[in-house]
Amino acid sequence: MRRRHRALAVLMTCGLLATATVGSAVAAGAPGTSAPAPTADPAAGDGSDSRIGAGLAAAVEAGVPGAFAVVSDGADPRQVHRGVRRVLTGHDLRTDGRFRAASVSKTFTATLVLQLAQEGRLGLDDPVADHLPDLLPYPEPITVRHLLRHTSGLPRDLPPEHSWGTLPELATERFVSLDPAEVVRLGTEGRPLRFTPGTDWSYSNLGYTVLAMLVERLTHRPYEWVLHHRITGPLRLTDTATVRNFPLLPHAATRGYERLHGPDAPLTDLTTYNYSRYFGSGSMLSSGRDLNRFFDALLRGELLDGPMLARMKETVPATDDEGNYLGLDYGLGLMRLPLAPWCPDGPDVWGHDGSLPGFGVLTLHTGDGETGVTAVLNRNMTAPPDAAASWTLAAVSAFCSPGGQAGTSDAPRETVRDRPVLPMPRDGRPARR
Repeated sequence: MRRRHRALAVLMTCGLLATATVGSAVAAGAPGTSAPAPTADPAAGDGSDSRIGAGLAAAVEAGVPGAFAVVSDGADPRQVHRGVRRVLTGHDLRTDGRFRAASVSKTFTATLVLQLAQEGRLGLDDPVADHLPDLLPYPEPITVRHLLRHTSGLPRDLPPEHSWGTLPELATERFVSLDPAEVVRLGTEGRPLRFTPGTDWSYSNLGYTVLAMLVERLTHRPYEWVLHHRITGPLRLTDTATVRNFPLLPHAATRGYERLHGPDAPLTDLTTYNYSRYFGSGSMLSSGRDLNRFFDALLRGELLDGPMLARMKETVPATDDEGNYLGLDYGLGLMRLPLAPWCPDGPDVWGHDGSLPGFGVLTLHTGDGETGVTAVLNRNMTAPPDAAASWTLAAVSAFCSPGGQAGTSDAPRETVRDRPVLPMPRDGRPARR
């Protein structure tokens, strides 16, 4: 039971970009409660779609405006959705529309780096300083592999004085613009490594910004051009792009909301946002169809050859700050999640999760690319814990047989929550470590 809840906790936190700063203000739910297992939803039809629909409905009932999932399993892609995309009008979700892919961007960045390694343009064990001299202010050698696998010891994000310190700041800082070199400088200047490179595991958005800069240095092209030339163009991912300072979300699947000003305040629309701070690590736009197609191509060997894909899948355990195993393993920009804690017959699945204000994303796929699901919800960092848990279980249900449907244990709610790098108490004042 503890293993199941620990794995659920990491799905809600590991790749969550923004939650690292303001997460604990929203994670404090009613102690001792747990999300119920989704039950069959007659309106959704039979099989996994029914269970997915039940989980999404439970998430909406628990407090998010809307949630949807796009399922690909060899037949025509299917969409399951509950709730609304715009709270003021009650319009239905556009399941074929774009959303902010958040940390799922990391798998795209990792794929570009591995393609360049496959071509002999860099080595995975090359020190980053060989290619980007004077970028990182550390004497310890940090390799490309360290960055890809989150074993570099780099800080996770920008320091508190340059990032979100309170929930209201999510709205007031939405148009802050930073170039990649500035992000790396502000994130590392005067801050020690968290550990000696290669000796531990700790999630770092800064590391993937460095990797995106490495792609540009080696190709002498903008990251956007390289992404289109190597991935989105050949795969015809017409909804997918990386953005720097561009704040709009064209053809949005949904608006993105958070409750920033207290429990009785209306939701704040955070759809329009400048995410230049997450260049290479979390600034991409995509759709459910595109993400499923990308992971299908990646896992089938269309983007990397067999030996390089095998290296991408060489994982290390993901652990928290106390060294506790979080229930998943991390490769080179790719997560492996064993589903046995949720359903006895569940396979190990591959993918990534992501989190930004107003958008939570989880994309999971079987190792052969045959079955995949991408799930999205439109209230994320302030979503009630039961809503986030039900949404996560909805995605997992795509891989469970009817006799082994996903569910949670009765463990205390404190174990199903994010573990922020920068805690923030419930009064909204940012805490400092």
